[in-house]
Amino acid sequence: ELGLNEEDNDTKGPTLSIYKSSFEKLFLEDTERFYAAESVEFLRENPVTEYMKRAETRLAEEQKRVRLYLHESTQDELATKCEQVLIGKHFDILYAEFQNLLDDDKDSDLGRMYSLVKLIPDGLGELRNLLERHICCQGHNAIEKCGDEALNDPKVYVETILSVHRKYNALVMTAFGNDTGFIEALDKACGKFININAVTKQANSTSKSPELLARFCDSLLKKSSKNPEEAELEDILNSVMTVFKYIEDKDVFQKFYSRMLAKRLVNQTSASDDAEANMISKLKQACGFEYTSKLQRMFQDVGVSKDLNDQFKKYLSNSGQLDSVVDFSIQVLSSGSWPFTQSIDFNLPAELERSHQRFTNFYSSQHSGRKLQWVYQMSKGEIVTNCFKNRYTLQASTFQMGILLMFNNETSFSVKQVQEHTGLNIDTLTQILTVLLKSKLLISDTEAANLLPSSNVKLFLEYKNKKLRVNINVPVKLEQKQEQEQTHKYIEEDRKLLLQAAIVRIMKMRKVLKHQPLLAEVMQQLSSRFKPRVPVIKKCIDILIEKEYLERVEGEKDTYSYLA
Repeated sequence: ELGLNEEDNDTKGPTLSIYKSSFEKLFLEDTERFYAAESVEFLRENPVTEYMKRAETRLAEEQKRVRLYLHESTQDELATKCEQVLIGKHFDILYAEFQNLLDDDKDSDLGRMYSLVKLIPDGLGELRNLLERHICCQGHNAIEKCGDEALNDPKVYVETILSVHRKYNALVMTAFGNDTGFIEALDKACGKFININAVTKQANSTSKSPELLARFCDSLLKKSSKNPEEAELEDILNSVMTVFKYIEDKDVFQKFYSRMLAKRLVNQTSASDDAEANMISKLKQACGFEYTSKLQRMFQDVGVSKDLNDQFKKYLSNSGQLDSVVDFSIQVLSSGSWPFTQSIDFNLPAELERSHQRFTNFYSSQHSGRKLQWVYQMSKGEIVTNCFKNRYTLQASTFQMGILLMFNNETSFSVKQVQEHTGLNIDTLTQILTVLLKSKLLISDTEAANLLPSSNVKLFLEYKNKKLRVNINVPVKLEQKQEQEQTHKYIEEDRKLLLQAAIVRIMKMRKVLKHQPLLAEVMQQLSSRFKPRVPVIKKCIDILIEKEYLERVEGEKDTYSYLA
């Protein structure tokens, strides 16, 4: 009888042959027929979400039935039959419902569907694809909704990206059990919509995302009344690194971040040295030592400069040269690490020339053989006024100081005279004079927008301001645009050098290589820094052939050999 030897775990022994042939086979067939009919009928009359609950219940009932009444050897085959007929046969309906559940944010139902579909081999592949497409679409839509605001406000842009990532990261963790395939779908989707979206298309540049992320970091790390608390800042920086992970052109981020860090350090506008060091550490962890070596060197230079200033003041004190009129401090930066262009020609005003000369003498005595290049466009100072009704402290660029100090000697100058006195080129001078005219410190007989060499400018003695400390050292829009263009130019130049170095490295190791495998290896080696474009790689190969690092192999199409 069927109940005999039911404690026997040997599923292949002769004792279960009657059970297997006379009962189990028919039982499995009947079960399959029953659920095939029931599932079709239930789906006809009920929502898919209710059907999933019914399927869960039926699977649990069958498992219990085996435990109570049948031999345990029946469990696996019965489960497979039930899963196939209740879930596998209805994949089309389930996949269609998956999209609806995503649209309606039905997280618990999504979790139930994941648990059911996971029971079928290879069933999750389509769900992963659907999730990836959905997240990508949601990311695109969220950024598009922000319009111009996202293009002009890095905070809006980054927070929009993070809100999409946060939402679907939570979904993957809860509903999909942090399944690696679904994490991968999230990562792929974020990589797509972060690197190409409405903002990058409007800017006509795939490099816009890394630039905006760097600008967001700048707003976080710069002194402000809105600076977050330390714990909150740590969370925000971790979020920044989440977005950074998906950025393809990490070299673009590095260039913009480097420029902005340099300005924060030189202008002493960093909110916290610890926060700056923390961010550099995070970037180093993500991209390695080489990526952050210049950033760390910049940070070190500022520390060395603080000590150097102390030594300089001690030197002045000991030699009786301390100046009671000019309080002068200096930052000495290593030229290879800082992203500043060569100094603009400028004649220092006599009031500053003495301090300049004293420091040059001091530094030469300390470091013979080293040459100082003065970066006047990054220099600044404060002027105290005695010519207006109120006494003001003006925070000015060195160029602005040079112009304003001229009015200690005369009341009026032509633009040509100012140019001859300062040595500034006419474009730079016009921009600076425009700022001084708009701030109402100077007045002119010509409109600010139409200055000519013959235009006269003079000090406006009726100048008034509600604040007694006035910052007139504001960035000029044209300067910002030029700086942006220059940064992109440097990025392209750096990329060509990196590409050539990678090609030489690969060919030195391989000796002979066909074109396509060479392209693939170059792209793979540099993928962590940026996404190389094939035409640029081809151009770099041609340059290396011209330089005689490589040659084309005669008689073999698209093959290169390395010339030692």
